Amino acid sequence: MPAPETVGVVIPAYKEQDNIAALIRRLREVLPEAWIVVVDDSPDLATVQAAEGAKAGLALAERVKALHREGKGGRGSAVLAGMKWLKESGCGRVVEMDADFSHPPDEIPAHLAAAREAGLDLLIGSRYLPGSKIEDWPIRRRLFSRFANAMARLCLGIPITDYTNGFRFYSARALEEVVERCGQLGSGFIALSEILVKVDLAGLKLGERPTRFINRTRGESSVGVKEITQSMAGLWRIFRYQRAALRGRP
Repeated sequence: MPAPETVGVVIPAYKEQDNIAALIRRLREVLPEAWIVVVDDSPDLATVQAAEGAKAGLALAERVKALHREGKGGRGSAVLAGMKWLKESGCGRVVEMDADFSHPPDEIPAHLAAAREAGLDLLIGSRYLPGSKIEDWPIRRRLFSRFANAMARLCLGIPITDYTNGFRFYSARALEEVVERCGQLGSGFIALSEILVKVDLAGLKLGERPTRFINRTRGESSVGVKEITQSMAGLWRIFRYQRAALRGRP
């Protein structure tokens, strides 16, 4: 069983066979003892096979797991499934990141150290703090990201700059809260906002650090019109949930 501070990494994936093996190998270099779980919703097994192939000759290969799910269950539900597996494996801190190298693995040790030092339960790598950088992102994606963050900030009022980046660092307390209470208000990208609201309502400590966000160079994004529409509807559900919870407080 891992020590309480052993780090786990959860990677939601969809058609990431061109990226996942290289990412696993790089993660093992920056986090030699980490547990890594890939939760794959692809229509075939190519991503899982690539992840399994990356384990060959890898130290602590038994700490790398690829889970394949039938059907596209959504990014949020994939993250929750992976976090549950990591919690059951005994991990005390969890990193959430994308599979396409948009979140630099080299930043992870510094973010983890900062979260520990500041006593943060949830640290977000923010694309919108001074010192952050976004590289090679199409203008359409930039505009949508800005709009989505502005809407989330207006509706939910949590004082952070980036609600929608999935580069996150969770303490054991936040991991417990997320596994036990999240996943009820949406299964896609909106789960990022649901997690924020429920961690905040639980009185846990949130924070952000600048990050470098790099647009993918291989594979394809899973964000489409359906995901965007579901996210807007999900934001309304989360807003109503948050207001009801705040009214119920003494």
